[in-house]
Amino acid sequence: MQLSSEFRENFEEQILQCSQCGFCQAVCPLFAVSLRPAFNARGKMMVLKEALRGKLALDEQVLDSIFQCTACANCSHHCPSGVDVPGIVKAARREMSRTGSCHPAFTGLSQVLAQHGNIYAEEDPPEFQRLLNQPAEYVYFAGCVGNYREEEASETVLDLLDRLELNYSLIDEVCCGGVLEDMGLQAVAALAQANLERILATGARTVITGCPYCARTFLERPEYQPLRDQGIQVLVLSQLLAQLELPVTTDQRVTYHDPCDLGRHCGIYREPRQVIAKIAPDFVELAHNRDQALCCGAGGGMRGAYPKNSLAVARRRLEEVEQSGAEVLLTDCNSCVHNLRNAKLRKQKIQIYTLAEYIGRLLEGAS
Repeated sequence: MQLSSEFRENFEEQILQCSQCGFCQAVCPLFAVSLRPAFNARGKMMVLKEALRGKLALDEQVLDSIFQCTACANCSHHCPSGVDVPGIVKAARREMSRTGSCHPAFTGLSQVLAQHGNIYAEEDPPEFQRLLNQPAEYVYFAGCVGNYREEEASETVLDLLDRLELNYSLIDEVCCGGVLEDMGLQAVAALAQANLERILATGARTVITGCPYCARTFLERPEYQPLRDQGIQVLVLSQLLAQLELPVTTDQRVTYHDPCDLGRHCGIYREPRQVIAKIAPDFVELAHNRDQALCCGAGGGMRGAYPKNSLAVARRRLEEVEQSGAEVLLTDCNSCVHNLRNAKLRKQKIQIYTLAEYIGRLLEGAS
């Protein structure tokens, strides 16, 4: 397979910049659970160097190396050569998809999203019995996981927003579409267009989301430039909650998992801890926290394409939670919660919630 001139122009210099030092291997979640050198960033760069030299085709023989990546960016964060591994991996996936070597788990995903508007091909959207597509100060955007896999958690979050008397509306949301680029697929323009039209029609000045990946998509992708042009603010829930008074506390020992999309990708570490300080005096940090945080294993398509290793990565994170002595694990990402809950062993007594969901439950218990 001939690599495109665009790929060479944008990424050849960075790929060749990799010094094979192995710093990435020490922090790669996939290498930690598989011990497969081809799965860490150094292995991926070696594969791509051979492809640049024309000695290796980007096809099914290297599928697992290129697609087995959570895009956690821990490798890039520790790379002394400054290699943008997640960006290169996404581009390599586009090269492979261009010639029909997309991972089979994602074949047809563009069509699924175009037809159903969500990654799970669900026919019936959730009914939360709230204002829908109405004028409001805020729009709450739950995301695919929040709408179709963590509906109870989303209901609790909406109850919290009601208790806080927030002037918000839901919209008939569809997938933000960012996942397609991660998988090397073409964006579906109609997804962003539908979300934009519905958000702008409410007149809201702020979009709040329970999904850091959706937030990144709104803040970074060109399809959502109209939001930025209109000066509309995009917040994840903890950024909103950090601004509000929360009339509830807990005696439970609490810890916090930094989602990769919120932490290393967006640099947001302070606000979640500000919120926790308001409600949980017995807070303990995990051994790996903030920009050193371990991945939950769900990102980059891992949960869909390689569920066994995805859960293994999550269990490694849960082992660290157990070692902390915390009773409750909080995070700011529905996707992290979903994977960590699925990975939790029966013997593990850890309670796992999004930060907003936990506060909502505390308020329910206090009323």
